[in-house]
Parts: sequence; structure tokens; C-alpha cells
Amino acid sequence: MTITITAFERSPDGGKGLARDTRVRWALEEVGQPYEVRLVSFRAMKEPAHLALHPFGQIPTYEEGDLGLFETGAIVFHIAERHAGLLPEDANARARAITWMFAALNTVEPPILELGNARILESDKPWSNERLPLVEDRVRNRLKQLSARLGDAEWLDGAFSAGDLMMVSVLLRLKSSGILNEFPNLAAYVARGEARPAYKRAFDAQAAINTGKPPTG
Repeated sequence: MTITITAFERSPDGGKGLARDTRVRWALEEVGQPYEVRLVSFRAMKEPAHLALHPFGQIPTYEEGDLGLFETGAIVFHIAERHAGLLPEDANARARAITWMFAALNTVEPPILELGNARILESDKPWSNERLPLVEDRVRNRLKQLSARLGDAEWLDGAFSAGDLMMVSVLLRLKSSGILNEFPNLAAYVARGEARPAYKRAFDAQAAINTGKPPTG
């Protein structure tokens, strides 16, 4: 059965790989599964046809036969469970990899998203200059904890897993802020994720939508 995902017709980030369909593309590339992409406009995202797939009117969605999914965590977990390559065979290691997926989305990403909102959506507010350092400190506190846990390891728990895929995807949002570079081991960790051939293929495919240039992979 053909896998179809949805993506922005024109990504707000201009093709920098931050739109969440990149995470799903990366997962599919890691496990070697072909897929098709249906592009949706911002208007179409709020129309009944798309809302039937994603009740909150966002992207991406995942369709395979009569299965329809939304939320990147759920989609990547489904891909990882169905296809070899993103979850360890050992039961305990598998459980730890899944734990890191949840940690990326529930513990590390929220303050990073809050920082993005503070810098972009709230920059014109009278209280912005006072609030921004507080938000940045919350991000740094999370990164200190993650950096201490990663140490000099290549990946979070042994071999690369879906937990690393989600964590790298989350940390990529910090590249433009400069904060990530304050933690050299995390910056190197993200760079290792970006260097994976599967990530490069996913990034190029997403970027091609916005640049009009065909993927190089």
C-alpha cells in the first residue's frame, strides 16, 4: 500500500527543514520506505477534507490504506514499529528509545517552541525584553541536563534510534539562536544527525518544494 503524507504547499521556514513533515520524511528514509507527498495550502488545511485527517488543521498527516494518522510522534512511532531500523530488537533498549522520543517532544521541545514564539511572535510586546532572558534560561537549563546525559556518546542510548531522530529534529530549531553552540557536544550530536544520508534525502525533498530545485539524492 502506498504511503502518503501531507506537507505545506509553501513552508513557513522557506525550506530549512523545520516543518514537521521533515521528521516523517526522515523516518521513512531511514527505514527505506517509499512515499508520496500531497501538498496542502494554508486554506486547504482548514477545510473539511483535511480536518477529517487532522482535526487541528495542521501537517503532516500519514495515510496508508485505511489507516490515517496525525502528530509526528505518533507517525514516527508507527513507522519505527512497523519497519526495522529505528527501534532496537532488545525489549529494554526499545523501551528506552521510545522514552527518548517522548522526552524530545514533551520535555525538550516545549521551551524551545516557547523561545521561538518569544522571539518572533512576541517581539513587539512591551514586556518582551524582560521575558526573553527568562525563556532563554529555561532552554539552557534543559540543554544542560541533556548535554550532561549525552556526554561524549555518539547517540542517546547505543545505536541511532527513533529517539535520536526526534531529539535531533527538536534541537535543529535552536541552530539560528546560537544557544545550541553553547553546548559543543549537543551541536556535534545534531551535526551527526544532519550528516545521515536519510536525513539529507528528507531535507532535500522538503527544500525542493520551496526552492523549485529537484532533490540531489
